[in-house]
Amino acid sequence: MPASVMPTSSRGDGSQSSAAVSAVGLRKSYGDKTVLDGIDLRIPAGSVFALLGPNGAGKTTTVQILSTLISADGGQAQVAGHDLSADPQAVRAAIGVTGQFSAVDGLITGEENMLLMADLHHLPRREGRRVAAELLERFDLTEAAKKPAATYSGGMKRRLDIAMTLVGDPRIIFLDEPTTGLDPRARHNMWQIIRDLVTGGVTVFLTTQYLEEADELADRIAVLHDGRIAAEGSAEELKRLIPGGHIRLRFTDPAAYRSAATELTEATRDDEALALHIPSDGSQRELRSILDWLEAAGIEADELTVHTPDLDDVFFALTSSSSNESSRGVTEPGSSVNEPKEKAR
Repeated sequence: MPASVMPTSSRGDGSQSSAAVSAVGLRKSYGDKTVLDGIDLRIPAGSVFALLGPNGAGKTTTVQILSTLISADGGQAQVAGHDLSADPQAVRAAIGVTGQFSAVDGLITGEENMLLMADLHHLPRREGRRVAAELLERFDLTEAAKKPAATYSGGMKRRLDIAMTLVGDPRIIFLDEPTTGLDPRARHNMWQIIRDLVTGGVTVFLTTQYLEEADELADRIAVLHDGRIAAEGSAEELKRLIPGGHIRLRFTDPAAYRSAATELTEATRDDEALALHIPSDGSQRELRSILDWLEAAGIEADELTVHTPDLDDVFFALTSSSSNESSRGVTEPGSSVNEPKEKAR
């Protein structure tokens, strides 16, 4: 079993039908390369689930399987209450997919892209125009609606891409690295769009190479490594898996510093900064214990800060046991070998 905070196979928080997405033992190989080696997932409806992993870890393959674009070699899955293999058409009717690469046609206008999607969903002409207009307004694209999509900025194209995905009113949306290549402002705008979708009752399955993005948006996060789920839980739960948290006490009075250092034998000393680093999980109980001890000892610290591991620490700890697949020239089909490296762990 993976080192999960809360293993997907034993949550016991309701029946399978309460999950927007559930999977048991999903497997997929390409030749002698195993991409997914029996992964389990259970995603509650109306939540954001983030799947993290190095390039080539299997994130895109997972999305492709769950969105019926490719078939798994083994395992079972249900999406929106429908069995993936027995009723793929019902699954497709309930989901929307925004891939790594934009589905926007740059040769036609934003409005024409929307109307094309309405036609593909077999909406009556009047209904299609109404839905297109509402979504263009919702995504702040009304003024640009008559312009060729090729003239749009990266952020505008991404908003149009998601607007097109929503034409069919999906209950579950798969967003495969939706903010790759966007500038910080456009990325934050996209985060707000995702929050608004969830507020409206949509379930979002997000893959991302930006750890800050998962920390900001996701209710639960799974780390995919070597074809398996290495760990899964909320951002805070995952951070508690990794040692390295500490409480830092800084002093301006050398005598107070020496007194504290003498008593707190487990602390790491920084004599130059007159600071002590005390190992801690960052819990309220431990913090109160240290404050009570300082008060009882009559020692006053000038500064107290709590440091906990972040998702970068978690990611590196869980995925450092073997080389990054992409560094060996292996990429999963459909993934980009030219993704930004500064965040692609």
